[in-house]
Amino acid sequence: MTDNTTNDAMRIDVDLVRQLAEMLDATDLTEIEVEDGDRKIRIARKAAQVAPAPMHYAAPTAPAAAAPALAAPEIVAAPAAVSANAVKSPMVGTVYLSAEPGAKAFVSVGDTVAAGDTLLIVEAMKVMNPIVAPSAGTVKALLVENGQPVEFDQPLVVVA
Repeated sequence: MTDNTTNDAMRIDVDLVRQLAEMLDATDLTEIEVEDGDRKIRIARKAAQVAPAPMHYAAPTAPAAAAPALAAPEIVAAPAAVSANAVKSPMVGTVYLSAEPGAKAFVSVGDTVAAGDTLLIVEAMKVMNPIVAPSAGTVKALLVENGQPVEFDQPLVVVA
C-alpha cells in the first residue's frame, strides 16, 4: 500500500520489509513477525512439506542422493510406505542422533527398539527433547542427518 494522508491507511516501511526478507534468507527461517504498537508485519515463505534426502534407506536399490549446491535442503518425496510408519517431529528444531558429539547414535538402521526407547533428540529453544519409539519394532530408515534443522510434522525415523 502507499502512504495516504488518511489515518485509516496502513503505512508500510518497504526498507523494513526488505530487511526482514533478507533475514529470512540469511537464517533459513520460514517466518518472521515484527510488532510495533498497532502495526504488525509478518514475512513468510512457503516451507517444503516433504522430507529431505534420507541418510540411510532400507531398500538397497535406492540411489544415493547428491548434495545440493544451494543452501536449501534437497527436496525428495518420501515413499508412501516410509511415511506411513515414520515417527514425525512434534516441533521445529535441530535433530541430534546421539546424546553428545562423538557419542554412539541412539539407533541405527536395522536396530530393534522397544516402545519408549529414545530414537533421537530434537533441540528446540535450548531444550533437548527426546523423540521416542511409539511402539516396538525395527528401525527401517533414518530420514534425517545429525545437526539437521527439522520442521513440525517432518518424518524423522521409520520404525516398523
